[in-house]
Amino acid sequence: MNLEYFIAKRLVTTKNYKSSISAPIIKIAISAIAIGMIMMIVSVATGIGLQQKIREKVAAFNGHIIISNYDNNQSEATIKPISIKQNFYPKFTSVSQIRHIQAVASKSGMIRTETAFEGIVLKGVGKDYEWKNIKEYIIKGRVPNLAGNINEEVIISQFLADRLYLKVGDQFNTYFIKENGYNIRNFDIVGIFNSGFQDFDATYIIGDIRHIQRINKWNTNEIGAFEVFVNDFDRIEETGEKVYTQTSSTLDSQSIIEKYSYIFEWLQLFDFNIIVILIVMIIVATINMVVALLVLILERTQMIGILKALGANNWSVRKIFLYNALYLIVRGLFWGNLIGISLLVIQQHFGLIKLNPENYYVNQAPVYISIGYILVLNLLTITICFLVLLIPSYIITRISPVKAINFE
Repeated sequence: MNLEYFIAKRLVTTKNYKSSISAPIIKIAISAIAIGMIMMIVSVATGIGLQQKIREKVAAFNGHIIISNYDNNQSEATIKPISIKQNFYPKFTSVSQIRHIQAVASKSGMIRTETAFEGIVLKGVGKDYEWKNIKEYIIKGRVPNLAGNINEEVIISQFLADRLYLKVGDQFNTYFIKENGYNIRNFDIVGIFNSGFQDFDATYIIGDIRHIQRINKWNTNEIGAFEVFVNDFDRIEETGEKVYTQTSSTLDSQSIIEKYSYIFEWLQLFDFNIIVILIVMIIVATINMVVALLVLILERTQMIGILKALGANNWSVRKIFLYNALYLIVRGLFWGNLIGISLLVIQQHFGLIKLNPENYYVNQAPVYISIGYILVLNLLTITICFLVLLIPSYIITRISPVKAINFE
């Protein structure tokens, strides 16, 4: 084996080889392997990264599972309150996968300034609200302080702030419709967020839940819904079923996959796109390696004849060329991994590739870097290419030593 590997290595390192007819073919094959690996790494990293980022963003502003009344309509305005005194609150201990649960309420209204007006939904939150989920999206100011008495502090999206010509430190009036007229609340902007999730940015402001309780004339134990966060998103459907069985028959539970089905159905298309790219890239790389191996075999026909004449069997000679091909594959993979991972690191730190949030729900292309899937891609490429190359290497068994030595 060591002798066969030594001969194979000599084939790709000698000056004669570098100046041979097969040199440009070999360079093309190595380049095809490298480009294919770059495309595979980038497609998997960006595909998974985009899926994870959008999932995190949707969950940050909605929770993974929403528990509400059955008779609430499809709008964000709450019709009938839920008692906060539930056996699953504040700790949902009966379902192990649940990380956190928080009480919220929503109320439709309209912001009116001297120059503009916009319809909005005030999302009321309390002391149990997990601000760390959305802190990365706050681009100016801070989060409201809900630890003490009720106050007028809210955060508003950059989208709404631009349309209403508002900034941190400004105040504005919000009109909430009620049965016999409307209720006016004056709020102070302490922070501005930009989630890139247009459905949320164009609608929500976030403030103290006690405002909604007062407007709706609820007591302090009445809220609009519960937002539940789970540990493992991949098991959200299983966890959602458990949550449903552990809540009252008067309550309904809905996962964000159900609530935002159009987003998650769109995300599933990325899995198909990734698979197509992987198949195409591996096929292209394999075809180039097959061509390169055939050219090497034809170019080294005399050497094959001499080795056979000296007593080498067919498998030994085939292994020389297979080792040679493996060496070329590894070279291509080295450059492909080096360039591909470098591109991902650059994008991760500098965000050079921007995306339209109206179409992709994010401002820049997110990437997911994991040694696991990179190793799998490399092993998959090596295995498939090596197995396919066994077929053209069979030509060696058909070469006659006498005719090969006389071959020119």
